[in-house]
Amino acid sequence: MTLIQPQKTLSRFRLVGILEAISYLVLLFFAMPMKYIWGDPFWVQKFGMLHGWLFVIYMVLLILVYLQLRISKKLTIWLFVLSMVPFGTFYADWKYLKGYSK
Repeated sequence: MTLIQPQKTLSRFRLVGILEAISYLVLLFFAMPMKYIWGDPFWVQKFGMLHGWLFVIYMVLLILVYLQLRISKKLTIWLFVLSMVPFGTFYADWKYLKGYSK
């Protein structure tokens, strides 16, 4: 038995992906306008740090998913690329990851 079960890793990966996407959208469409239009950098500092941590956790979980579920290198790279695009992890979850769930 492995220390962390692959299906639990996948569930955590999907959850963190959704949270990362939400934090990215809040950063882009709320915090950045607050900073550059209204001159309030508070929200960028808070959501930027939150998004940064979620992104790091997403990358660690992506490596674990790659190793545990033996997904292809191509899919792993594609999941990485999609994490850089607004709404990308929503699309990745819908298109690629729901098929791995049991």
